[in-house]
Amino acid sequence: MKKALIASSLLLAGAMTGCSSLNVSSSPVPLNGSVGTDIKADIEVGEKITGQSSATKVLFFTMSDDNEYADGMEYGNGAGGAFGLGGLDPVASVKSAAAYNAISASGADVIVAPRYTVKKNDYLVYGTIDVTVEGYKGTIKSVK
Repeated sequence: MKKALIASSLLLAGAMTGCSSLNVSSSPVPLNGSVGTDIKADIEVGEKITGQSSATKVLFFTMSDDNEYADGMEYGNGAGGAFGLGGLDPVASVKSAAAYNAISASGADVIVAPRYTVKKNDYLVYGTIDVTVEGYKGTIKSVK
C-alpha cells in the first residue's frame, strides 16, 4: 500500500511539473483602405539634412543624453519613451531624438524622405544604440 501511495504521488508530481509550449499563429488578412482629405500643403524641399542620437542600455533601462524628442514620430509599436522600460522599444526614442536634432539644427518643418540608420550593439546586460537620420529639409509654405 505504501509503495502504491509513493508511486502515485510521484506520478502526480511528475504530471503537475513539466514544460509546456504554446505557439499561436494565424495568416494575416490584408487590409486595404484609403484616406482622403481636402487639405493641400505646399512644401519647399531644400538641401540634405542629418541628425544623430545615441543611448546606452543597461539591463532593461535605456539612458540617453538627449532630452528633446520630435513629437508625433511613431516607430514600430509607438511604445518607446525616454526610458525604454520592459518590452518597450528603446530604439523609437533614439530615432525620435535624432529626428528632433535634424529638424532643430536645420530649421526645417519636416524631414522629406527620411532614412534611418540604426546601429545596435547588445551584450545582454549592456548595449549601445546609435541612430542617424538623413533626409531633405522641408519647409511648409502654405496649408489650404
